[in-house]
Amino acid sequence: MKQIPFEEILKKAESYSVDMTRFLRDMIEIPSESTKEKDVILRIKQEMEKVGFDKVQIDPMGNILGYIGHGKHLIAMDAHIDTVGIGDIKNWTFDPYRGYEDDVYIGGRGASDQEGGMASMVYAGKIIKDLQLEDDYTLLVTGTVQEEDCDGIPWQYIIEEDKVRPEFVVITEPTSCRIYRGHRGRMEIKVSTHGISCHGSAPERGDNAIYKMAPIILEIQQLNERLKQHDFLGKGTMTISEIFYSSPSRCAVADGCAISIDRRLTIGETHLSALEEIRKLPSVIATGATVEMYNYARPSYTGLVYPTESYFPTWLIPETHPICQAMIHSYQGLFDKDPIVDKWTFSTNGVTIMGRYGIPCIGFGPGDEKEAHAPNEKTRKHDLVIASAIYATLPLQYVQHQQKGDE
Repeated sequence: MKQIPFEEILKKAESYSVDMTRFLRDMIEIPSESTKEKDVILRIKQEMEKVGFDKVQIDPMGNILGYIGHGKHLIAMDAHIDTVGIGDIKNWTFDPYRGYEDDVYIGGRGASDQEGGMASMVYAGKIIKDLQLEDDYTLLVTGTVQEEDCDGIPWQYIIEEDKVRPEFVVITEPTSCRIYRGHRGRMEIKVSTHGISCHGSAPERGDNAIYKMAPIILEIQQLNERLKQHDFLGKGTMTISEIFYSSPSRCAVADGCAISIDRRLTIGETHLSALEEIRKLPSVIATGATVEMYNYARPSYTGLVYPTESYFPTWLIPETHPICQAMIHSYQGLFDKDPIVDKWTFSTNGVTIMGRYGIPCIGFGPGDEKEAHAPNEKTRKHDLVIASAIYATLPLQYVQHQQKGDE
């Protein structure tokens, strides 16, 4: 059994700090909002080939899959490489795509969420090659598209259409270099009321759909306070995120009204239970409102459409899970201290990988969750080093855990 050279791995990671920084800044400079990721995917392909990945391919959806090794244990590490937009440019103190760099930070859209994870993964691959850490595993590094639009959809495609099913997946979303073992799920719900329009000068002749929505809104606000609680993941939540109407004109009674609900799901809640809770509200019953899930069917940058329901299941693994323990031991071996084990507030591709398909996930990534979607987004340079060392160590650590279990 190979001795894991923790000290050498960490030194190698530190030696590639400048390369990772340069690569991350290159990715930041390429705008890559959901469905517009082509150019950043090509830049990642270039870097994977440069550092010596054994195989690099781009699937029909546009996800990039880079492989190292040829062992029987397929281990995946994932970063979504699409970003959200920049919002109001007045809230930025620097160009979000040109970015900035000082002794500590790299700034720019995608620095933490989550192209930093990709930079660390690619150079973990180089460390594995440099130090000959290959063993009875194949490492798959994925750069996935459209996650910001529809988390999990790229991995639905990878599992169902590419026919790739790893033993576990490391989610490299920002964790402040802590180990995350789960998060709440979510779903997107639409509630619609229907009325009859008439001239606004005589509203009694019509049936105002907006008025019908008013008591529903209040009852949804109250329902939020009664949702389930979980000791580790926290409480289920719901909030109204959008409101729409239809009316012949400003001088008419509205004949339609709809709201969007962002519903976060904790352990014990499903899409069916969440829909039923709303359907049972007295105001929904009284008005005959329609309650349904949204669907997602936006073309990827390749033109491929892969429709799915906007339901993203909760997932959680115990701290005693072999994957979590392998990550903890990797951290302890590299840094001679215990890691913090926690959870995400937001949702990741784990909603599909483990939430839908039961493939275990574990989280570890550079950058901070609070930077996600925020103006002046940044990440720490040293986090890239820490993460790349972890990613280079974990596959061998995991295989050795498996081998010990077989003895």
